[in-house]
Parts: sequence; C-alpha cells; structure tokens
Amino acid sequence: MALYGLLALAATGRSVLQIVEYFDRAPVPYLLSALAALIYIVATVGLARGDRVWVRIASVAIVIELVGVLVVGAVSYAAPDRFPDKTVWSHFGQGYGYVPLVLPVLGLLWIRRNRQRRTASVG
Repeated sequence: MALYGLLALAATGRSVLQIVEYFDRAPVPYLLSALAALIYIVATVGLARGDRVWVRIASVAIVIELVGVLVVGAVSYAAPDRFPDKTVWSHFGQGYGYVPLVLPVLGLLWIRRNRQRRTASVG
C-alpha cells in the first residue's frame, strides 16, 4: 500500500512537470502518465480503506494499471519516437525500476490473499 502511495506521488509529480513544461513534445504519453497517477491514487485509497466496495474499486484500478503498463510498454518499444521521454508506463516502467510492471501483480495477489483470509475468518 505504501508503495502505491509513493508511486502515486512520483507519477503525479513527473506527469505534472511533463505536461506543464513539455506537453507539445509528446502530449499522449504525458496524459497517459497523468492517468497512471490517478489510477495509483485510486488504488492507494481503495487498498487503504479496505472495505468491500473500495477493494473492488482498487481491483478495477489495478487491472487497468496492468493493462496500461503492458500496452504502453509494448507501444513505447514499437514506436519509440512517440515516447521521447520516460513516462511511468513507457518501456514497462523502466524509468521507475520496473515497479509499475510488478506492482499491479503484487497488488492483485495482496487483494486475493486478504479476500481469502476474510472468507476463512467468516466461514
């Protein structure tokens, strides 16, 4: 959960800077970074709240995050000229130590493990 919060801050900061300073160079990748930051914020809140509705919201956000990093990562290698600067999902999160690639998998596993614990404690 803390890693999601940290990544939310980092992605927000970088995307705001890129949009404000360099938007004309690559508007789509920078807007995707802002979207990624928003998704990280939603996932962080959902995981922190921990109730059934918020965990479901976090799950959807994390699945979108995983699809985003896979699609954007692949496109950034296929069309590198469209990604002149590193963004949170470009090159599968290389600029962030590949954390954006690994984090959604860990997030979904964490949700699954906690769901199983809650089910076991109720049943």
